[in-house]
Amino acid sequence: MHPYLAEFIGTAILILFGNGVVANVLLSKSKGQNGGWIVITFGWGLGVALAVYAVGRISGAHINPAVTVSLASIGAFEWALVPGYVVAQILGAILGSVLVYLNYYAHWEETEDPDLILACYSTAPAIRKMVPAVITECIGTAVLVFCVLALGKVAFGAESTQLAWATTMGTWFGPMLVGMLVLAIGLSLGGPTGYAINPARDLGPRIAHSLLPIKGKGSSDWSYAWVPIVAPLVGGFVGAQLFVLLAL
Repeated sequence: MHPYLAEFIGTAILILFGNGVVANVLLSKSKGQNGGWIVITFGWGLGVALAVYAVGRISGAHINPAVTVSLASIGAFEWALVPGYVVAQILGAILGSVLVYLNYYAHWEETEDPDLILACYSTAPAIRKMVPAVITECIGTAVLVFCVLALGKVAFGAESTQLAWATTMGTWFGPMLVGMLVLAIGLSLGGPTGYAINPARDLGPRIAHSLLPIKGKGSSDWSYAWVPIVAPLVGGFVGAQLFVLLAL
């Protein structure tokens, strides 16, 4: 399988499980309705782990443009591959969102609140202040990138950053560690913004929300969309640079 196709499939799996659990908790008359934040964070964490299990051995399972760009910034990934990875991730996120739409097809028209519908696709701040939202997304993504690279060093004694990432994703327990990391980020840091920590995770589903024929869906909130794109890219870059600095 080509790495681009692997990133496409892996990101689709991530969004299917991740936004799927949000839909299960938020949509009217779903059997998981009102399941709460703990259910959502566990769904996302397991979704990440399963996506990495599925494609990690093929593409490294970045499934996140912030990860791809961050690794390239420290020489752990080829810049020439970055555009293809990012496009594949965004398209995969769109596909995952379409699958969520189909899976909960009967429930959209039963849900009257357009904010709940949008939440099944993209993120929004609990308090609509952009600067705090940017800070939150930067911190979460910095922790994500730094800790995944650190896990590779600690668990496998990898001599290089590239090997640290590749080794973590290529083991049987590495993907579960990454899923647990995302679970921890959601439980501890996710409350202010819904922890996008991934530009594709937010942009792809937001595009799908704008295009899908969902009754009463309301606005796709494009005025906020730049935050979960820009902030994770900045935060991931900082996390990767900090890891290299401390590793030296």
